[in-house]
Amino acid sequence: MSPTPRRRRVLGGVLLLVPLALGGSACSSANPLAEAPYEATDIRLKGAEDGQKADPALPLEVEATGDDRVTDVVATDAAGRYVAGELLPDGSGWRSTGSLAAGAHYTVRVSTEDDNGAQGRRTIGFDTGPATRLLTVAFGPKSGTYGVGQPVTAELSTPVQTPAARAVVERTLHVDSVPAVQGAWHWVNNRVLHYRPQEYWPPHATIDVHASLDGIKVGGGMYGGPSRPVRLTTGDRVEAVTDAAGHYMSVLKNGQEIRSIPVTTGKPGYDTRNGVKVVLGQEAFVRMRGETIGIAEGTADSYDLPVHWATRVTWSGEYVHAAPWSVGSQGMENVSHGCTGMSTENAKWFFDTVRVGDIVKVVGSAGATMTPFDNGFGDWNMPWEEWRQGSALAAGKREGTTAADTARLRPRMA
Repeated sequence: MSPTPRRRRVLGGVLLLVPLALGGSACSSANPLAEAPYEATDIRLKGAEDGQKADPALPLEVEATGDDRVTDVVATDAAGRYVAGELLPDGSGWRSTGSLAAGAHYTVRVSTEDDNGAQGRRTIGFDTGPATRLLTVAFGPKSGTYGVGQPVTAELSTPVQTPAARAVVERTLHVDSVPAVQGAWHWVNNRVLHYRPQEYWPPHATIDVHASLDGIKVGGGMYGGPSRPVRLTTGDRVEAVTDAAGHYMSVLKNGQEIRSIPVTTGKPGYDTRNGVKVVLGQEAFVRMRGETIGIAEGTADSYDLPVHWATRVTWSGEYVHAAPWSVGSQGMENVSHGCTGMSTENAKWFFDTVRVGDIVKVVGSAGATMTPFDNGFGDWNMPWEEWRQGSALAAGKREGTTAADTARLRPRMA
């Protein structure tokens, strides 16, 4: 085949491409959207001019000082939290609808548009002034390994009274566990919150507790301060279930009984509390005296005893401990002043087997049920639905839009 026709086709193709290229160049030069954004210099932040620190109690205002129209504003702090806000209808600026944090650095990214449709950009940084009233939170317990019944606690430095302020605080308190569980905070009073899952924590879980309260406006001129996170892990699921009427304790590990122990519990008038308690601490030796629970010295019920291998379950003095003086009654009758007594050998074994946060449950006693909060950790005796009602966030659920949802509001199109 001759090469001449092939060359003609190529040349023809070149001739056809030239006018297309010229046409494309002419079209792009007329489109302002294809140009790089210009520097929008006619923008100012009211209250944060010339490097001054903005008052966090006042709204953040972005103002166009020239003829350009503000089309979008995104304001975030150094932690990536958005500031909610809205554009003014006439395009002359933007105003925050959410609170600023105190003592924080913010970055504001402003988009504008001129009369010809050209796009402008401006990025401005500023700082807010420090808080004059700080609210801090201390989490408990300290980092470590605990039983599956251990609640998480949060103690505030200042009382928080109103539902709105409580909701602000509670949204900043975070509990993340692996494996994940359903849980909720419960306001014990205006300074203390407890967190627990619907059921006990899973065995061998990792629980991270932290707050994002720092700088957040709580209300009444008060802002959140820094806090220290804690990490908890759980061990095996260890439960001690005492049948006060049957005079035996069954100790279970991950659902399997590992020991059955004859015990004696509170005699009539000193009945041991029913319900779920949580191990609070352990003492290899403690002196127990009747006066500490209101028994007058020298009366028939008075006592002053050296006690070994004592595992505490209430702050008022209820223990599981060695009681060699009542071995003859253990497994037979209840003769104590409210504690659960057992042989020295069994008490030492129990002491070595359980840890803080493990579950100690009593059934079959004539005593009252363990209260939830005023004498240790009776949190698990409160039904889950009632527990959730103690949250300031509408039964433990976050409702409504977030700052990130509303921070980028644009004018409605006509």
